[in-house]
Amino acid sequence: MRFFLGIRGAVGAVVSLLLLVAFLPANAQTSFSTQTQLPRPLLRDLALRLDTTRYTLSQNTITVQGEPNLYFYYQKEDETAELQIYPTVFQADKPLRLVRSADFQLVDSVTAVDNSYYRAKIRFKELTGARFLQLTFTQASDTASKSLRTQSVSLLPITRTTVELRVNDPDLYIGEEKVFELRSNNPINVRTAPEWTRGQDIDYRITQEKGQLRLHVLPNSLGSRVLTARPQTERPFLTDNNRRLSYALPPLRQEFNVKASRLRFLNVDKKEVTIDENARRRGVEIILDNGRSFELKRTYRVEEQEEAGGALIAEIFTRQYLTNDRVLCWVRVYNTHRLTDSYLYIKENDQPKYITNFTIAPQTAIKTVSVRHRGSDWSTNTSVSPGETVDVRLEGESLARARFHFEDVQVIPSDSSIRTDAAAVYRIQVPITIDKRRITIYNGGQPTGQSLAVREFQRPHPLDFVSVTFGESPRPVTRLNGPVLYARTISDVVFSFNTAGIDSDKQLYGKQYLSFDIRTQNAKGELIEMRTVDNIVVCPDESSVRAAFYQDKQCQVGNISLNNLLSARKTYALDDWSTIIVTVRHNQAQYQEPGFTQKLELVLQRRVKFDIDISFPGGLLTKYKGESSFTSFGGISLATLAQLSFYHPTKINKLRPYKVGAGFVALNAFNLSQDGNVGRDLGIVVLGSVYPTRSDAKLTFPLYLGGGYLMNKRAPFFLFGPGIGIRL
Repeated sequence: MRFFLGIRGAVGAVVSLLLLVAFLPANAQTSFSTQTQLPRPLLRDLALRLDTTRYTLSQNTITVQGEPNLYFYYQKEDETAELQIYPTVFQADKPLRLVRSADFQLVDSVTAVDNSYYRAKIRFKELTGARFLQLTFTQASDTASKSLRTQSVSLLPITRTTVELRVNDPDLYIGEEKVFELRSNNPINVRTAPEWTRGQDIDYRITQEKGQLRLHVLPNSLGSRVLTARPQTERPFLTDNNRRLSYALPPLRQEFNVKASRLRFLNVDKKEVTIDENARRRGVEIILDNGRSFELKRTYRVEEQEEAGGALIAEIFTRQYLTNDRVLCWVRVYNTHRLTDSYLYIKENDQPKYITNFTIAPQTAIKTVSVRHRGSDWSTNTSVSPGETVDVRLEGESLARARFHFEDVQVIPSDSSIRTDAAAVYRIQVPITIDKRRITIYNGGQPTGQSLAVREFQRPHPLDFVSVTFGESPRPVTRLNGPVLYARTISDVVFSFNTAGIDSDKQLYGKQYLSFDIRTQNAKGELIEMRTVDNIVVCPDESSVRAAFYQDKQCQVGNISLNNLLSARKTYALDDWSTIIVTVRHNQAQYQEPGFTQKLELVLQRRVKFDIDISFPGGLLTKYKGESSFTSFGGISLATLAQLSFYHPTKINKLRPYKVGAGFVALNAFNLSQDGNVGRDLGIVVLGSVYPTRSDAKLTFPLYLGGGYLMNKRAPFFLFGPGIGIRL
């Protein structure tokens, strides 16, 4: 009874399960259809127009790795294309956007046309090298959410490429590589293969040099052999009526006549051996093809010429045979050799047995280091300055394979960079904050023994940082051009230095080495004293980024006083119209370029001159008080006057032609006649005189005008007339 009930319960459970499965597909299908409902596509169609050809998403689509791609043919790397974008539903309030990409440049922005489609213009960049090229469009969502609707269209640029081989000389030789030029309408799209093919009658590889395709061939079998080269492209092209992509260009077939060399060519596993002390004495281990007639434990001579008597290039010592029909050897090298020079002949008793070829390069060595500063020529002076960009040329041996590194400086890529075995040129930028005195040059992490000396900038700065004061506020000496007339007493002449005005953020000048030439002379130009102060060192202050490296005990601290330097006569004791001449110049021995010179000429100007003057008026006309007319011309008189002379305000030590004075006049003093009517008398007078403007005349004839009081007649009088002046 219990068994029957158990069976009945089991049957009921199975029936329930079957009913559940029967109802489940309908519900699951409904739920799945609801969840997998795809959103409406953003684009109905997309057209891409290049020149006169139009490609559309609906007609020009090809599947690549399961993904549709809009293909188009291009001819230039920077093709310009017009886009015509047809949305599924045109919505003026929700414009379509094109997402920017590094693969193209948006020339004309996306613009709506007739409320039916959008138009834009783009310019592609390097179509051959571009990968995963896409156009991504976005539009605001129809829902209330702020998410964007997005659709990407994959683009497949394709191009037609042709490659042609023309051979003028079809002869090849075993073991000899030969190079032919390949002609192509689009060489950048041809894939190069630096590795040789293996196991063919004629192995080949395709390389590109300076935009020119080259086919390298290496024959392995004698006789008439056909080379079949199968070049590949970077960008595909369409075949079979635009249904299939292909990267394989038509094969290049060429028949060659492969000839045997007189000597068998033996391949060596190492294509380059470096000459050093170890390679000369112990040797370098190499693996060489079995020459069949090789004898173990024997030394063979290697020369560059087939005839006897050639220079010894290397020696090969055979050690043991290997299982792959090759021989383990030691090679001791003694001279350099390049693959392009010639073959190497393996000789036994001066008789060539085999030929081989490999490079024997000297050890990398720098013999000369030259530096070229901006705007200058190459120089062996290897000093560089902080913040400077210079070209460095290394000359020596085996430089092409070296890995040079300059300590703590940046190497800037440049079109003028050169890398050969004999020379290497680098452009480096020295950091402005470098804290080393030498920049070591490394090769592969090892010092080469060469370095660049870091020297602070030592360029002459314009002398506007030098100021001078002589009773007024300090002024830069560069503003004092020409003689400076100073009408007061000069207590001292002091030079000060604006150390903050030497270095700036963009221009560094460094220490300024100055010299001061000091001369004092009197009004006649006669030298009073001459002093020269050398080696005045003015250092930039702490505002300079290199201030910590300018610290020097020689740096000038404080001002320079002229009175501390003069010993014969101080500035305040100089006579009228004396001249102080100070020439400030850069010490040329400290610079590699011409320095600046500034001359200060300070003249002690006076407005008025007081002097006692003795003259001899003659032929004076005098008029006494109470008389109606002047008397007749008198004889020669004697005048002693205290006179004031007036200097020209803009000329140096140049008197005006008039004077004013007061003193005594002895009328007719030189008339010795005993006649009582002579009219001798002594007068106190105030006279104004006019002198000739010539300053070099010894004998002058001034004119006098004035009046005074006669002592004998006790009467005032006026006088007018010429005089005679003598200058000693």
